Amino acid sequence: MKIVQILPEMNAGGVELVTLELASHLARAGHQSIVISNGGRLVDVLESSGARHLAMPVHRKHLATLLQVARLRRFFLEERPDIIHIASRAPGWVAWLAWRSLDPKIRPKFVSTVHGFYSVNRYSAIMTRGERVIAVSESIRQYILKNYPKTPPKRIRVIPGGVDPTCFFPSFRPSSEWQQQWQADHPQLADQSLLLLPGRITRLKGHADFINLIASLRSKGVPAHGLIAGDTHPKKRAYLDELHSLVDQLGIRDSITFLGHRKDIREVMATSDLICALSQQPESFGRTVLEAMALGKPVVGYDCGGVGELLAALFPKGKVPLGDLALAGRLTEEILSQKPLPRRADAYTLARTLQAHLDIYAEVLATP
Repeated sequence: MKIVQILPEMNAGGVELVTLELASHLARAGHQSIVISNGGRLVDVLESSGARHLAMPVHRKHLATLLQVARLRRFFLEERPDIIHIASRAPGWVAWLAWRSLDPKIRPKFVSTVHGFYSVNRYSAIMTRGERVIAVSESIRQYILKNYPKTPPKRIRVIPGGVDPTCFFPSFRPSSEWQQQWQADHPQLADQSLLLLPGRITRLKGHADFINLIASLRSKGVPAHGLIAGDTHPKKRAYLDELHSLVDQLGIRDSITFLGHRKDIREVMATSDLICALSQQPESFGRTVLEAMALGKPVVGYDCGGVGELLAALFPKGKVPLGDLALAGRLTEEILSQKPLPRRADAYTLARTLQAHLDIYAEVLATP
């Protein structure tokens, strides 16, 4: 098969990692794998896996992005892919308009993945126009059925994300060299209970709740130290400044560490005692939550969306109603004291996720 995936950029993020994993798997399996995006830090990794990358400015939510339709149409005619797979709205529209202009006799099949709880409008509806529509969780499937009732239910397939059990497993420990460097870089973490909030610096991720949680635990004598790991987009610098101000107001400067972007997030999670997932709105899936529990780490998170689904399946004790910081604090204290373990994540392996995508490709190609 020749598969073309299209998304805004190839930087760090859940959509990007899923695209990278799938593109790499397709290339290793002998298929022709092409990714179209505006570029990013993961392009080198993508190309080293045997997949191809085409740089195209399809990332902006702007009418000017539609200028790429003609170029993309020519590309489709030259390459004659079997599948076009969209993963985001702006590039999704460009791909769909180019695809729709092709002769139906030679059109590739069109597949979409709904990665998020998008705002409900005609712009977002593009993500439900696939001949197969992949939902990354049952919560997303329900979102599609409720908000886009014209989408035939038989077209929707739920494929949750997965982890590589050779990389994420309960007995994983960082190398001694890594631990030595970590201790040298962060001596303030010695003899502390480490709570980690992974995720880009954006208001939706609940960093303020996390900081308040750490302050509450410290006030009760719990030696909790909060680790915040994630990218800060230049447009989010003001929000990062707000978080630093909140830390100062609460007087916990010595109990919060901003780690920035980390390529070694697996090692950071393995070194932490507990992972927090405090997004202010439902997450579509919750990849880092799954990775943490696959490492045998307990998670305290808000019981909504995909995160709630994962917690229900693997660590029900960690479920907290959205915004209930008091309960989150009590559960955190209990978990740090009792050290319960999540269930094994055997039902969420990367191999299953990837094979499910290939099955859908084969299914849609076999459909007249």
